[in-house]
Formats: sequence, structure tokens, C-alpha cells
Amino acid sequence: MRNTLIQLEKVCKNYKMGSETVHALKGVDLSINQNEFVVIVGPSGSGKSTLMNLVGCLDIPSAGTIKLDQKDISKLSDNKLAVLRGKKIGFVFQKFNLIANITALQNVMLPMIFQGKSKDKRLEKAKELLTFVGLQHRLTHKPNELSGGEQQRVAIARALANDPEVILADEPTGNLDSLTGKKIMDLFQSLHKNGKTVIFVTHDNELTKYAQKVVTIKDGLVNEKNMRKTK
Repeated sequence: MRNTLIQLEKVCKNYKMGSETVHALKGVDLSINQNEFVVIVGPSGSGKSTLMNLVGCLDIPSAGTIKLDQKDISKLSDNKLAVLRGKKIGFVFQKFNLIANITALQNVMLPMIFQGKSKDKRLEKAKELLTFVGLQHRLTHKPNELSGGEQQRVAIARALANDPEVILADEPTGNLDSLTGKKIMDLFQSLHKNGKTVIFVTHDNELTKYAQKVVTIKDGLVNEKNMRKTK
């Protein structure tokens, strides 16, 4: 039996838009287990980006509770949330979000600076991770010298820099052709087999075939469905 890693209970999130209040999430209950592969799907405006921000400790709910490793994080300060993110969660984005004027190696080393790792340890770990994603021959290349698929692999290596428990990916294949997208998905499957909890946020229903759990979100409400039993 796997332990519950992330638990949302009756979570609401409201935003002020001028004189109106937008109810982005409306009492969401959701559980994500350790080493689970979860795909969150929904159309634009469904609330999936809001849900991602809450699961990723980028925001706190208007109401309800969010627990990470059994600890209530619903009312933590921005600084405490940032510390938690740095240790527990690695992010992969659709647009890669690499820093353009530094190399692949330096991009991967960057998150480790904020965790106080020495330069030697940062260098060793970054080389190891870029080798893991198949880019050992691209260490000194800058993002504009890399293909889209290579940039996304650098972004995945960067997400792994502090050995997080959770990899949270927002439309990670959205800017890639189908063949390159499949290679990226194979890489995420490898991470999952190595013990990572992987959470995808996407509008692409094709990606649900990789999931152990599919969370469908529409109009701020979720429907959770286990796709297959895990070993």
C-alpha cells in the first residue's frame, strides 16, 4: 500500500477580476500517492493551471486544506512555500524556461545554488543529470543552439537537480512534434520507474495512456479515476 503524498480536501480558490469573483476551484478533493503517475486533463479555463499551482506549492487555497507528507501547507508563508518547493518539487514547463545566455550545464546547476551545494557538487550532479537525459555531448551549448526536444531534456535535468520527490510537468510536450514528444514521455516513464511521483497537467487526452490515475477537471470540479492497478 502506497502512502498518500499530496492530499487536497475541500479546496477552493477564488480570484478577484475587477468587481467580480472568479471561483476557479470549487471544493476539490484529490489524493496523490507516492510514486504515482497522475495526468490532470481539462480544457482551457477549467481550473487545471490553478490546481497545478496549488499542488506545486506555488499558491495557497482560499479555503480547504492541502497536505504534503501529512503536513498542512495551506497557510504557509511565501518564503516557507519556496523552501518546500526547492526541496520537494521539480518543475517542467511547456516553454522550457531556460536562461538563454548560459549553457545547458549552468542551467542545470542553477537550482542547486539555492540549496547551498558547493560548486564541485553542483558540477558533478549537473553532468550526471545531463548524461542521464542523453545530453552529455551538449554540456556547453546554450539553449538557442539546441533543438526543442534537447531544451526540454535540459529542463527535465534541471527539474531533477535537487532530487525532488515530485516532478510536476505543465504541457511538457506541447511545443514538440509527436516523435520528440514520445521520447520525452519515455524519459518521464523512466523517472517514474526510478521512484519519482510524476504529475502532468495537459489538455492532450493522448497522454492519459501513460497514467495510473487520470484527474479530469471542468468548471473547477474534478473527477478522479484510477486507470490501472500498480504493482
